[in-house]
Amino acid sequence: MKEIEGSTIFIEDLQEGMSRQLVKTVTDRDIELFAEVSTDRNPVHVDDDYARTTMFKGRIAHGILSAGLISAVIGEQLPGHGAIYLKQSLTFMAPVRPGDEVCATVRVAAIDRVKRRVTLATQCTVGDTVVLKGEAVVLAPSRDISRG
Repeated sequence: MKEIEGSTIFIEDLQEGMSRQLVKTVTDRDIELFAEVSTDRNPVHVDDDYARTTMFKGRIAHGILSAGLISAVIGEQLPGHGAIYLKQSLTFMAPVRPGDEVCATVRVAAIDRVKRRVTLATQCTVGDTVVLKGEAVVLAPSRDISRG
């Protein structure tokens, strides 16, 4: 197996309570690109006039766009390169609007070293408001070549 380069915390080094985060301001362009890639062009995301008539009183970002920030933390930081997503639960708590600064946080909640499974508490906030929360299970990379 080729040695994994970049940011990786191997299963042997993970500890419960470890956490990492990423902060990103969601832009109009992010929403446009996500709509293009996902083909989700719901007008609540892409049409100002329509969105003003909704309960949100304006455009909001796709919820999965915020969830993608959690994926970025998992794939780049905790555990990082070589991690394999197995499962994610999500509860959307509040909208994210263009211009909002989203903080995605991932915390190690439990570790099964035998199976290399790591349970992660996941959350996105805008200021003090939790906009998304959930739990992920990932397969963490190992230094032991025979374990992958």
